Amino acid sequence: MEILGVHQGLIILQSSKHMAELIPEVRSNLVMALENAKSVEDVVGVPGRITTVNGRAKAFTMPDWGASSHMARLVLEVMEHDPERRSALNLRYSTVIIEICEKLGLKVSSYNRTEEPDELREIEGKTVSWGVEQAINSLGEVPDIIYHTGDWGKEPIIALVGRNPVEVAEMAVCLAELFSLRKDKK
Repeated sequence: MEILGVHQGLIILQSSKHMAELIPEVRSNLVMALENAKSVEDVVGVPGRITTVNGRAKAFTMPDWGASSHMARLVLEVMEHDPERRSALNLRYSTVIIEICEKLGLKVSSYNRTEEPDELREIEGKTVSWGVEQAINSLGEVPDIIYHTGDWGKEPIIALVGRNPVEVAEMAVCLAELFSLRKDKK
């Protein structure tokens, strides 16, 4: 079911004429974890990530287990607080996108990568878990949107969190459509 769910989410993302505007420089990944997932290998993602081609979001490979480490770690940390939230997608950061999310009534929280303890910064993969924990603690619950504004050499990113890839993809397309209507796309 997880592979099929991510595949269905990809179809939704790729069918949007505006989704490419939200793909970050590091590219996007849509993930879905097994119930009770414990490791990156328990999470389906898109090998090679979602990129842009001719102004459209595009995935060139089928979803597979263990295909994303970064987004998999994010969703695994989220599941520690809300086991029903098993899917996520990363988007490019924009203050306009955050504003749209807030106007839609989505729960939004952030963390500051510059405040990450040095001892965690040295360990590969710990930033994501630490950041998600910070965002959840700040809000007091699992947000729909977790973002950071970057750090030296790190692109600012928004993560959209949900129960399944179709829900996440539909929300991402909604955000892309609303973002496309804005003139001030900073």
